[in-house]
Amino acid sequence: MSKGIPGKLEFALEREVVIRAPRATVFRFFTDPARFASWWGAGSTIEGRVGGALRVAFPGGGGFASGEVLELVAPERIVFTYGYEGAGKPIAPGGSRVTVTLAEHAQGTKLHLRHEVADAPTRDQHVQGWRYHLSVFANVATNEAQVGAGAAVLRWFSAWNEADGAQRATRLGALVRDDVVFQDAYSATSGLEDLVAHVAAAKVHMPGLVMEPCSDVRHCQGTALADWLVKSPDGKTIAKGTSVFELAADGRFTRVVGLWGKP
Repeated sequence: MSKGIPGKLEFALEREVVIRAPRATVFRFFTDPARFASWWGAGSTIEGRVGGALRVAFPGGGGFASGEVLELVAPERIVFTYGYEGAGKPIAPGGSRVTVTLAEHAQGTKLHLRHEVADAPTRDQHVQGWRYHLSVFANVATNEAQVGAGAAVLRWFSAWNEADGAQRATRLGALVRDDVVFQDAYSATSGLEDLVAHVAAAKVHMPGLVMEPCSDVRHCQGTALADWLVKSPDGKTIAKGTSVFELAADGRFTRVVGLWGKP
């Protein structure tokens, strides 16, 4: 039996989430106090060592949870006890065990969580809580890993408007993965070379057109969204639309989809 856990833990809740961030980045959110608080909430903290204490401060005066780090293997695994402070809670401090395992994944990091508790009702009560907190966690970790996502989206539009073919190819190549997919009503390209050739052809068939972003870039868990206008050489708006960008863990685009609308 693990240190600090009374009784038998015969029931377990398990969840997985893929986070578009490197595993080392994800792991830091379980060991660095400021990062830990960024997804649990202000006032939460953790000591990133075996035997270290953790404390969760729930928002709106919702009370506290606390525990102790039992195992720590960077950047693969952390195990800690978990329970609530105060009388009448479903889990007493030290009364359950949480194991978080991080594995390399094609899109970044696969997080597997296992929360072991004493009975089925307690397990079921925590499903939505972990669903919510792991979603918040994935977004916070991805935002740190892809802090430059908004700037990259703006560089995408600038690269499309680049008149020099060689410079345009270089700029696109810095933004996308070699196997990037680009799709819209008039495009279905696969790979960087195909994308560069397509943009060059667009410059020939639609000379002088400029694509301009016209909204803030929105980003959530590795997907970014931006609205844009297409303008003729005389500055008239002839089309508008929205582009959806899927980002890899390293911040480069893996897929871009353009949705055209009416001017």
